[in-house]
Amino acid sequence: MGSLKNGLFGGFNGRVGNLVGYILNGKNVIRTIGHSGKPLSPARKINCDRMKIVNDFLHPITSFIKLGFKLKVLGTDRNYYNEAVSYNKKHAVMGEYPNAEMDYSKAMLSMGTLLKAENPQIQLIGTAIEFTWDVPDDLPWENRKDRAMLQICFPGNTQQTHCLSASHREDGKHTLQIDPSLVNSRIEAYISFIKADGSAISDSVHAGSIAKKEKIAEPEIEKSEPIEKQAKTSKKDILPKIKQIISAETTAVSFVYCQSSDGQDSPLNRQVEPIPRKTASTQPYHYLPPIWSASISIKYSPISSII
Repeated sequence: MGSLKNGLFGGFNGRVGNLVGYILNGKNVIRTIGHSGKPLSPARKINCDRMKIVNDFLHPITSFIKLGFKLKVLGTDRNYYNEAVSYNKKHAVMGEYPNAEMDYSKAMLSMGTLLKAENPQIQLIGTAIEFTWDVPDDLPWENRKDRAMLQICFPGNTQQTHCLSASHREDGKHTLQIDPSLVNSRIEAYISFIKADGSAISDSVHAGSIAKKEKIAEPEIEKSEPIEKQAKTSKKDILPKIKQIISAETTAVSFVYCQSSDGQDSPLNRQVEPIPRKTASTQPYHYLPPIWSASISIKYSPISSII
């Protein structure tokens, strides 16, 4: 329900039907609420898309732009946030619908008449961002004590880090800690300067970007079997061969020499059958043919040499 604070012909506060009345910067404002059932025209689609891109960027850093555009809208009925949206939608969005995106290098987070930062740069040191800027030799005395305002954004993430009263301009640098979990994220940084009493502020300057660091997947290393397991496997493979050798019914025989009954050496031309393993002996086995005598020596190969 709306209320009339200034009589019948004054503005009202609250809601009446689909109308909402309120006071903005001393001015009575009435607007309608609700959703339009009309299909969006191509121009409205483009405008809505650009509004969303800018709002997604500015909404997490409201504290910074509130101070950054405060002096810009002072004495007017405009709002600091609307002023920031209006500028960035016009100058800091690149590309065409539906592929438009934020151009972070052209974004403006503060507007004023104070001297801007000269040659600002950033670098990541551990879990901190170090801002640096040039300090000219001819820097006016009244600007030496200006305070730096620092803003760090993480595109694609609603988290942000800022400092509204950092080092003096004459110091030339300031280090700002960030959340360790965001060290590998993409970083966009901005810097402004403001008078110690807040009576003047500078335009913001894009201090630099740090690209997102992608995690490199470690290659999978094939795990080798322990040495003990390999040894067991080797023994397991050899064991059947050993059993086959041990279970053989016969063993090899070799002829050491052949000697005739008259004492002269002569080759043995008679075939000698292998000796069964059960009757094998380490002693020489004598076979006495009618004419020739032969001495046969049986040799066994030790199992250890086979393994």
